[in-house]
Amino acid sequence: MYAMENPKRFHIHSPLLESISLSKLSGTRVYLKMENVQPSGSFKIRGIGHLCQKLAGAGSDTRGVVCSSGGNAGLATAYAARKLGIPATIIVPLSSPELVVQKLRDHGATVKVLGKVWDDANTEALRLAEREGLTFVPPFDHPLIWEGHASLVKELKASLSEKPGAIVLSVGGGGLFCGLVQGLKEVGWEDIPILCMETVGANCFNAAIKAGQPVTLPDITSKATCLGAKTVCRQAFEYRKEVNLISELVTDQQTLEAMELFLDEERVLVEMACGAALAAVYSGLVQRLQKLGRLPNPLSSLVVIVCGGSSIDRAQLSQLRSVLFC
Repeated sequence: MYAMENPKRFHIHSPLLESISLSKLSGTRVYLKMENVQPSGSFKIRGIGHLCQKLAGAGSDTRGVVCSSGGNAGLATAYAARKLGIPATIIVPLSSPELVVQKLRDHGATVKVLGKVWDDANTEALRLAEREGLTFVPPFDHPLIWEGHASLVKELKASLSEKPGAIVLSVGGGGLFCGLVQGLKEVGWEDIPILCMETVGANCFNAAIKAGQPVTLPDITSKATCLGAKTVCRQAFEYRKEVNLISELVTDQQTLEAMELFLDEERVLVEMACGAALAAVYSGLVQRLQKLGRLPNPLSSLVVIVCGGSSIDRAQLSQLRSVLFC
């Protein structure tokens, strides 16, 4: 059992594990920041837990919280609300697995399924917040959320003897990226290359970088639905100019292959959104970037943020395989 970093916080100090198999594959020491062991199942509890405590905690006059989510943000909100003893309503799109809906209900949340993608659910959550006087909890676009996510970097700083050569993470709406940038600035590591991974079809950040401005994707076609924001948050787009950013894409097939290899080698099942970051190593992308001079060669070490696995089980994994490798 992992001790709470602070009794007043909802997240734990997650383990940082060295992966022998990934280190051998990449030719550099690879560390895994295991955010999948967080109480809500993902890194989201860092930022959303922090926001809920600030906006809906003791002394507030909230009637409850409402969040739109493809899964992990909703689970973090439901967990925090249960701990705070307040009602939670979570709006999820039709693409959310039934296992996520059940987990939300197990936390005591009211769940409404609406819309094809997250953006549709978010519109309903905003309407419900205004109509019923609920505290709106955005899944990724809020300064308090980024502030909470920055705690991850402080843990890395405390755990590593030297700063890593690069950090790999998956990007959806951009909340984790924003928190990472803020944390790197706070500990003086802002020169570390950040490899931001997305899947083809859920690539709003990469599309914005290529366009030179935030863009809205016409649809989410990737199976990595937890990465499925059509538009990246403005702060993430602005932060791209302040750090050593590398934005790359992998296919759903590469992502699923990474998930299965990770399950075999590390005995951990993660979801597609997390598999995108792992695919950077399993697909050989890291080494290709080194050969192109876009990443240092050699790397002192590589940190991969294992962001979560709440929306996957064996049945979901089997279904993904039948769809993506038919």
